[in-house]
Amino acid sequence: MSSELLDALTALEEQKGISRDVLIEAIEAALVTAYKRNFNQAQNVRVDLNLNTGLMVVYSRKDVVEDVEDERLEIALEDAKYINEAYEIGDVVEEEVTPRNFGRIAAQTAKQVVTQRVREAERGLIYEEYVDREDDIVTGVIERQDARNIYVSIGKVEAALPVNEQIQGEVYKPQSRIRVYITKVERTTRGPQVIVSRTHPGLLRRLFEMEVPEIYDGTVEVKSIAREAGDRSKISVYAHNEEVDPVGSCVGAKGARVQTIVNALNGEKIDIVEWSEDPVVFVANALSPSKVLDVQVNEEEKSTTVVVPDYQLSLAIGKRGQNARLAAKLTGWKIDIKSETDARELGLYPSETSTFIPQEDSQEVAFDLYGDDEE
Repeated sequence: MSSELLDALTALEEQKGISRDVLIEAIEAALVTAYKRNFNQAQNVRVDLNLNTGLMVVYSRKDVVEDVEDERLEIALEDAKYINEAYEIGDVVEEEVTPRNFGRIAAQTAKQVVTQRVREAERGLIYEEYVDREDDIVTGVIERQDARNIYVSIGKVEAALPVNEQIQGEVYKPQSRIRVYITKVERTTRGPQVIVSRTHPGLLRRLFEMEVPEIYDGTVEVKSIAREAGDRSKISVYAHNEEVDPVGSCVGAKGARVQTIVNALNGEKIDIVEWSEDPVVFVANALSPSKVLDVQVNEEEKSTTVVVPDYQLSLAIGKRGQNARLAAKLTGWKIDIKSETDARELGLYPSETSTFIPQEDSQEVAFDLYGDDEE
């Protein structure tokens, strides 16, 4: 084996980050395979590759036994001692069997196997790189599209954006840049497969972490997210420091921070509300931008009855029930919304057990860039 190949191994190690030992092991395995296939040999052999000279030697390996059953794999103790008196039962005798014309055949086979091993090693490195990026956000370039997936280049791999992870109505133009969320990284026979999403709530969480320093450093915590991708989302936040306004931190000056996120999601509406461990306050906040007069809580059924002004009923429910549905997902509580008139007729409002929520407070619990959802 020429010194040029050894130089190539060194270059591969430096350029691709593939261990030279891995490549040497692949070459030796290839030479063993080539020897057995091309010279019709079934014995146990070992190939020794001299890294300094590039020379290779094939050795047959035979176990020392008392009675020989297979001459290709075993040698009698008497014959072994003829070679070296030190041999005992159970030892292995090695004898050079390198064919005269082995070099050319071995080189061709080794090249093929090494190429395959290099490819596998590269895939392994890529997998290790991206498996650590699950649940992270990346920016990629849209490459192509088929009936099932959009394919996004995110560096060393082409990630798949399945139909069920695409935002309905969103247009994906080739060569345009797009932010996606890595949901899964798998090993396959064709290399690592990366699945990304535009609809996952984690995408919204990561975007806020990128745009809001207070979330990134832990001053403000994202407690929950409810998302109907491409249309509207709600996110609840909480500040561990009472002097920090969690909603204001996410909104930014003149709405700059949240507007950046809205742009990244192609206009998806986002309501930011303050989290509270008190379900009365949290449910009222979650229904923003609607004003809330009263929240009655049933702890056993984890349900609430919410009373809103008559003129705010459609706003509280939202188009096709979206505002109420997202609020329920955000809080984890069932929400039954009643108008003030209906609640009074049913004797639900006011009640001794209900909690009155001043309207001026409810105006402060959310930020809405988009006006109301009244039908």
